[in-house]
Amino acid sequence: MDWCKCNSGTTEGRAKCLPFTCHSAQSSVQVFRVAAAYRSRVFPIRSGGKILEFIYGRKPTKTKGGLPVTTATTHYFTSKEFKEKQKTTKAFTCSPDEVINATDHKQATYCHLLFGLLYSNQVEFLSSTFSFALVQAFKAFEQSWQELCTDIRDGTLSPRITSPELRRAVVGSFTLDPELARSIEERCNGLDDWFGVIPKLWPNAKYVYSIMTGAMQPYVKKLRHYSGDLPLVSAEYGASECWIGVNIEPTEPPERVTFVVVPNLAYFEFIPLFRRTSFAVGVDDFDEGRPVGMGGVQVGGEYEVVVTTFTGLYRYRLGDVVQVVGFHNGSPKLSFVGRRKLILTLTIDKNTEKDLQLAVERGSRFLSRAELVDFTSHADLSASPGHYVVYWELCGHEEEEEEWLLKECCRVMDEAFADEGYKASRRDNGIGPLELCIVEEGTFRKILEHFISKGGAMSQFKMPRCTSDPVLLSILNGSTMRSFLSTAYR
Repeated sequence: MDWCKCNSGTTEGRAKCLPFTCHSAQSSVQVFRVAAAYRSRVFPIRSGGKILEFIYGRKPTKTKGGLPVTTATTHYFTSKEFKEKQKTTKAFTCSPDEVINATDHKQATYCHLLFGLLYSNQVEFLSSTFSFALVQAFKAFEQSWQELCTDIRDGTLSPRITSPELRRAVVGSFTLDPELARSIEERCNGLDDWFGVIPKLWPNAKYVYSIMTGAMQPYVKKLRHYSGDLPLVSAEYGASECWIGVNIEPTEPPERVTFVVVPNLAYFEFIPLFRRTSFAVGVDDFDEGRPVGMGGVQVGGEYEVVVTTFTGLYRYRLGDVVQVVGFHNGSPKLSFVGRRKLILTLTIDKNTEKDLQLAVERGSRFLSRAELVDFTSHADLSASPGHYVVYWELCGHEEEEEEWLLKECCRVMDEAFADEGYKASRRDNGIGPLELCIVEEGTFRKILEHFISKGGAMSQFKMPRCTSDPVLLSILNGSTMRSFLSTAYR
């Protein structure tokens, strides 16, 4: 074992240390090459083209035994396999190596954008590990585009870049280009609410590539807004533990993406899951069958993925629920359903991450001018009966105009939870009315900053969709401006 890598810890609230060897990085290269081959059939890339990749890392710590520890993405981005892949495929990031190691992700994002604009006509596609990072990057662009134009016009670097590593990497790496700065200003001034900013600034870009399933699904709408008509291509299916499958149909939208299992990445087993119809309180709402191999799965069936990896994990349960939708050359095609762990439960109710996402989507449709930036939830048992609390961050709304709409959003969201246990408990007052809390703008960025301050990397950040973390709840409750109680089930 060469390193220990840690997963994000944002799904279950704590990070796990996992073994990492050169085989791990080699598997990543294999997956990316296979996936790139399928994408190139539909979106051929010009020779010598560039990729604008928003990649972030963190500096490693060490275990008591002296092994370096950092995130899985940082391991890969600093590995010789990654650097060799960049050379052999001529897929260069639009920023030097020092950007990867920068500790301030805001400064790194600024430099990514700067280099991306400098090479704008050569960029073939845009990418980041998670769609969240892309959305954050273009939110940052909305605030900093004029400053970026000044740097390009004058050949300077903004004083906001205080990191010595970044300044050393960037200063002297480009010359002034007043014509390019003028062109960028004209294109930005002609945009309405930043719709289609990506194809406007990168006219030769063919698609946007990132993980867009699971916890990243809520960011697809905003990413589609920035991308305009540019295709969104969902990246491969994997975890910190190992890669699992590749997207061989890049033209499918993120909502319908499937992944073909690559059998030589690990030894895969699948635990059949059968949804319970009773209201009995349990760990979750599934009964389990005996594990089967790849050849034993059935189309239409739901399964939990189990892996035995080359790095030493034996029959490791990922906690992911997938549905088999078909086969490709004998390998199962999987649709990602969600995490198995229940995220919202008070009594006999069982609502998953997907249930919460659907409820939020339905409730947020009633917003008029406001835009839902992000959300999370909490199962509040501090009073009897317990109730769900859903936190929304909005932008672009006016308090008086939106008041009645937010009350309606709260009611619709409460009614949108389809779990029969929840509905029955709401009717019998076993569960109290859902509470919708509107938090200040920037609240979810505070959560991101908290995650990074604990040693996390933005490239691995996934917003927890349900939390009982006292620090996060303190941030959320301390930032709540208004709250509403549902009038449903009266």
